[in-house]
Amino acid sequence: MPDSIMYQEDGFVVLEPDQPEQFLTAEELLEKLKAILLTRQDDLPRELVKIPSVEGQAQYLMENFCDLDVGPDSYLQWYVVRLQK
Repeated sequence: MPDSIMYQEDGFVVLEPDQPEQFLTAEELLEKLKAILLTRQDDLPRELVKIPSVEGQAQYLMENFCDLDVGPDSYLQWYVVRLQK
C-alpha cells in the first residue's frame, strides 16, 4: 500500500528559461497557469480543449502534467516538492 506522503505537496518548484527557479504554492501556480491559458485559448493542448473553463483547464494541467510549451524556445515546468520526509 502506498504511503500517504506520496500524495502530499508543500508546493511546487517552477522552471522557466532564463529565470531562477521559483517556489510557488498550489494556489500561486494555479494563478500562473490561468494567466497563461487566458492568452492561449485559441492554441490549447488537445487535452484541455474539452474543458470549458480556464480554472478547470489550469487545475487539470497542474494535476496531470508537469510542463507546458508556451512558445518558441519557451516552456514552463513544475514539480511537486515536499519539505518533510
